[in-house]
Amino acid sequence: MTEKIPAGRQVPASPATAGAHGRAAATEPPGLWNRNFRLFFVARSVAVFGDGMVPVALAAGLLGAGRPASSVGYALGSWMGPFALLVLFGGVLADRFTARHMMIIADVLRLAGASTLAVLFAAGSPPLWSVYALSAVSGVGAALFQPGVASTIPRISADVQRANAVLRVIEALMTMAGPAFAGLVVALAGAGAVFGANAATFGVSAVCLALMRMVPLPGDQVRRGSMMAELADGWREFRARSWLWQVIAVWTVYGLTVLGPMLPLTAALVTDRHGSASYGLLMAVNGAGSAVGGLLALRSRPARPLATGAVALIGVPVNLALLASDVSVVALGVGQFVVGTAFAYWLVMWSTAVQTHVPQQALNRLHAYDVAGSLLMLAAGRALAGPASEALGTRQVLLGGVVLGTLAVGVLLAIPSVRRLPRA
Repeated sequence: MTEKIPAGRQVPASPATAGAHGRAAATEPPGLWNRNFRLFFVARSVAVFGDGMVPVALAAGLLGAGRPASSVGYALGSWMGPFALLVLFGGVLADRFTARHMMIIADVLRLAGASTLAVLFAAGSPPLWSVYALSAVSGVGAALFQPGVASTIPRISADVQRANAVLRVIEALMTMAGPAFAGLVVALAGAGAVFGANAATFGVSAVCLALMRMVPLPGDQVRRGSMMAELADGWREFRARSWLWQVIAVWTVYGLTVLGPMLPLTAALVTDRHGSASYGLLMAVNGAGSAVGGLLALRSRPARPLATGAVALIGVPVNLALLASDVSVVALGVGQFVVGTAFAYWLVMWSTAVQTHVPQQALNRLHAYDVAGSLLMLAAGRALAGPASEALGTRQVLLGGVVLGTLAVGVLLAIPSVRRLPRA
C-alpha cells in the first residue's frame, strides 16, 4: 500500500498515515462525546429527521392539490436519479475539497430547495415541473453530502465503532419520528409548513458542520488529478481490497433479489391482510429493532466484525419466512424487530470495517462506489418486485428471498478475506 505525496514520489505508508482510526485517536480528545462528535451528532439527527418528512409532505401536498398518485413517485424518482448519477463525483469532490466543506455546500443547496418548495406549496398548487426540478436539486445535494459521512466519523472519534453505533441508534429513532411529525404538521398547517421545517433542519445541520474544527490530515494536502483520474484512482483502491469488492459484489445480488423486493412486498402483503394501520405499526417496530441493533453494536467488540455482522444477517430470511406464512400481526412484529436489529448491527460492523481499513484520502470515493452500487440494486429490486410477484406469486418471491438471503450469509462467511478481516 502506498500513499501519494506532492513531489510525485511514493513511499511506504505507515499505519499512522494509512489507517484512519489511528489518526483520529491522535487528533481527537479522549472519549466519544467530544465537541466535534456532539456537533456531528446533532447535524445527523436533524438531517435524518428532516429526510423522513419529505415523502409525507410530497404525498400530502401533491395529492391534496388533486395531482395523480404517480406524481409522488415521479417526485421521489427525481430525487433518486441525480443522487445515483452524481454520488461518485460527490466522493471525488469530498476527497478533493474535504468532506466537511462539501457537506456544508450540500446543506445550503438543499435548504434553498426546501425553502422554495415551502413557499410554492404555501401559495397553492405548484406546477409539477417545479416540484420535480426542486426534488432533483435535493438529490444533487444528497449526492454531495453522503460520501463525506464515512470519512468524517474517523476524524472526530477515536472509537469508530461506538460512534457508528450511536449514530445508528439516533438515525433509527429519527427515521420513526420524522414521518410522525410531518403527519401532525400537515394536519395542522399543510405541506408548505412541513417543507419549511425540512429547510430548517438543513440550516441547523449546516451550522453544526461549520462549527466543527477539523484537524488537517496528510491526505488533505495530496496533489489531486482530474475528476476522471480521481475516479479511476478510486476504482483502483476499490479493487485492491478483496474483502471490500467481494462484499459489495455479494451485496449487489442481495439488494436486487432480497432487500429490494422486501419493502414493497411487505407493504403490499401486510396492508392487504391486516390494513394500513398495522403496516405503520410494523414499520415502527422495525425502527425500534434498528435502535436495539445499534445498542448491541455499541457493546459488542467482535474480533472479526464482518463475520459477526454476516451471521446477524440471518435475521433477514427469518423475517421473510414469517411474511411468507399466514401468521398473526404479533408474529410479523417479531420478524420486523429481528430484521431491524440484524440489519442495523450489520451496518455498524460494515461501516466500521470500511472506515478503519481504508486510507482516509480514498475513503470518500470508495464509500461513494458502495452507496451508488447499493442504491441502484435496491431501486432495481423494488421496481422488479411487482412484476415478479405477479408472475410467480408473492409467497414464492418471499421464499426465494429466504433461500437467497441464507445463501448470501453462507457466501460471505465462505470468503476468506471477509471471514478473517480483523478489528482495526
